[in-house]
Amino acid sequence: MRTITYEEIKNTVAALCVESCNHLGEDVLQKLKSSVHTEKSPVGVDILKQLVKNALIAAADEIPICQDCGLAVVFAEVGQEVHIEGSFTEAVNDGVIQGYAEGYLRKSTCTALTRENYGNNAPAILHTKLVPGENIKLTVAPKGGGAENMSVLKMFPPAAGRDGIIDFVVDTVGQAGPNPCPPIILGIGIGGNFEMAPLLAKEALLLEIEEKNGDPTFAAMEEEILKRCNQLGIGPGGLGGSTTVLAVHIKDAPCHIASLPCAVNINCHAARHKTKVI
Repeated sequence: MRTITYEEIKNTVAALCVESCNHLGEDVLQKLKSSVHTEKSPVGVDILKQLVKNALIAAADEIPICQDCGLAVVFAEVGQEVHIEGSFTEAVNDGVIQGYAEGYLRKSTCTALTRENYGNNAPAILHTKLVPGENIKLTVAPKGGGAENMSVLKMFPPAAGRDGIIDFVVDTVGQAGPNPCPPIILGIGIGGNFEMAPLLAKEALLLEIEEKNGDPTFAAMEEEILKRCNQLGIGPGGLGGSTTVLAVHIKDAPCHIASLPCAVNINCHAARHKTKVI
């Protein structure tokens, strides 16, 4: 049994909040760079170059990639052989408070109806899994409002099948238009139930941008969705072009024989997430 302290968890979360908001993942940065050479619109090319420049400046100057530093979404894989000294949830929330203060990150958490800002970006949206081992894997994935607002869930009848899902995803991207700050990344959750499909979709956004689905059926769906979405002409910044979606990732789970849940979680070009194992 290994002991991990409240302070270690808090400080790790705080550091990940700052790092994820200031440093775009190398995989996404390289994808933006390569898209400059495949984008067909001169305006789109200019926007992609500006996004690359923006990411490089943010990393060099330790400032946020985007002014919307999002809600702090935290994924935790907690080893069953770990003893946590103090409250795990409080440690995560206090880490968010510390990180958003120290990093001068915008605080966006407010009450649902009165819209009173909490002023500290807590509490985190925390997803915890118990796993074998004596470590804790923490992933902080701040999610801004623009892309999250365009995300959707639909409970299909099973007969909708593959084609129904693809049409739904493409239509979702078309309806979103420029609102989620394209080019975007699509996380798609298929199966599970009403609450599981959106979680699958959000987890899909944590995959490496060039990662391919191991199931040929889903891999083919990802390719078709990517192709059709980029034919919509929305383009970088929503100003037209052939680079609307950078990547499509599907995660699936078993579901009830009477239902076919599908969730689409959209991420903007500032695809922020950082991970550390303690």
